[in-house]
Amino acid sequence: MAVIGGGMVGLCTAWHLQEHGVGVTVYERDQVTPGPVGAGAGASWGSAGWLTPGLATPLPEPAVLGYGLRMVLRPDSPVYLPPAADPRLARFLAGFVRHSTHRRWREAMRALAPLTRRSLDAFDELADGGVAAPTRAAAPFLACYRDRRGADALLAELDEVRACGQPVEAEILDPLEARDRAPLLSEQITHVIQVHGQRYCDPGRFVAAVADAVRERGGVIREGAAVDKVIDLGSRVVITMADHTRPPAPFDAVVLATGAWLPRLAARFGVRTAVQAGRGYSFSVPVKEPPTGPLYFPASRVACTPIGTGLRIAGMMEFRRPDAPPDPRRIDAIAAAARELLRGVDLHARTLEWVGPRPCTPDGLPLIGPTASPRVHVAGGHGMWGITLGPVTGRLVASALVSGRTPAELAPFDPLRRSTG
Repeated sequence: MAVIGGGMVGLCTAWHLQEHGVGVTVYERDQVTPGPVGAGAGASWGSAGWLTPGLATPLPEPAVLGYGLRMVLRPDSPVYLPPAADPRLARFLAGFVRHSTHRRWREAMRALAPLTRRSLDAFDELADGGVAAPTRAAAPFLACYRDRRGADALLAELDEVRACGQPVEAEILDPLEARDRAPLLSEQITHVIQVHGQRYCDPGRFVAAVADAVRERGGVIREGAAVDKVIDLGSRVVITMADHTRPPAPFDAVVLATGAWLPRLAARFGVRTAVQAGRGYSFSVPVKEPPTGPLYFPASRVACTPIGTGLRIAGMMEFRRPDAPPDPRRIDAIAAAARELLRGVDLHARTLEWVGPRPCTPDGLPLIGPTASPRVHVAGGHGMWGITLGPVTGRLVASALVSGRTPAELAPFDPLRRSTG
């Protein structure tokens, strides 16, 4: 079988297919990069690396409607919409707004809960199977606010998450105690919530470790291999390459895991739901004493993760073409927000500046399962949660391909559902 896309979702799918004894070839348009080079693996490499089932909620939410048009057009806004005429983006946004209601958020959260509940077990399965990259307990994971209103909103959201079927424990911390645990927090942080039971990882190294495991078990990973077309010939599926340097390759089945580029190959197989790049930016800074877990500043949409000896600072939701050039104003905006939230951090000493296109759907639900062709499956559209949900998605997609039966957990993520944007 073939998997197109060498990010977290695609490689975990390949690994689980191998668990069923299936030979796999992975095609990645870029590179799978483990080290300090901000390239490859789509939205995986420079992400915050959070493994947070308790926070993996649908992106369309009522709070989004509070962003006025003037706000989202500001380059320093944490949610940025470029002022350009783009019919596909307009279609996506119309669907996104329709789903940003309390009722639809709860429906989407109930659909996600069977995946989020099993997400950390899926990481343990990879580790037990020889994937040599650690995940770390977020000890602690702190959500930090300058006012009580924001903290109360998160506690109310966590109540909703629990009601929808995803367990999550949290407690209010005294801000002085929080600064004892995370000395990087500035004096402006006056309300802190500790969320228990979450983890984090270095996402670039983790994705590379899954790739290594796939290779060690006989899988082939073709890097720098952009796929032009996928053609179902009835008994076989043929892949043709964009550069035409290789002959067409036939396979029994193909999984499309191309993230924000998913519609280009999936549309001919009946997948009509819009997938829009919600681009996230990140950079790293040196710190003398990294925190022992992630720091989250929801009001500014800034995420901080200790990776190596430094701190990765990530943020922004920029709705733009996935391959558009990076906009340095986004990095500046994240740094400006972090400057008021952190202390003792030299935000001018930035390295590893990165942008990655997170694949977002209008209803906040991924596209997972068979298309109009039973030989072509898709696995994508996870928004900000491709790292958290990649292993469990791979497990379920592999099961569906090998057994010919779609697991019940995937029913809400039918790629052929009526277009939502």
